[in-house]
Amino acid sequence: MASTLEALLFSTSVVALAEMGDKTQLLSFVLAAKLKRRGPIILGILVATLANHFLAGSLGVWLARLVAPETLRWIVTLSFFAFALWALKPDSLDGERALPATGVFVATLIAFFIVEMGDKTQLATIALAARYDALVAVVLGTTLGMMIANVPAVWLGEALMQRVSMAAMRWVAAALFVVLGLLALWVPG
Repeated sequence: MASTLEALLFSTSVVALAEMGDKTQLLSFVLAAKLKRRGPIILGILVATLANHFLAGSLGVWLARLVAPETLRWIVTLSFFAFALWALKPDSLDGERALPATGVFVATLIAFFIVEMGDKTQLATIALAARYDALVAVVLGTTLGMMIANVPAVWLGEALMQRVSMAAMRWVAAALFVVLGLLALWVPG
């Protein structure tokens, strides 16, 4: 039980901090400004994240069964150290993205799912699921972390972005990834 709770709490914390200034958070700002329908945007973010992170977490659990525990520990540790460096790099949305001519929910769902592919939070979900072997706890945690970072972006938009130091949040996220990497190395799974 402690491992499941730990997986949930770490997953939530890591993703909530890693999302600060991430391209999916920037996408939240853009969608809120363009589409102006907060409810369907938030629901689209939730469903896209659950689907994306469930697939990522399933991959992590599967990889954990394929790789020897000692090798997996080093892979997860090095992954978290790489995520720490990646967290320090500010993201941006390249150019104006055309949204599908469908409803706000479907547009958000598709945009979020695609933008999250290969993103550090998706890769962190793979590593967390491999580390904890607690798929549901990790997926719920990473999804909660994503919602903690993106719902305020949808509701408060630019005003929030001007009040929160994204540089400081990136450093906090990087430090958390380093701590998580050290824990993966020193604390048995």
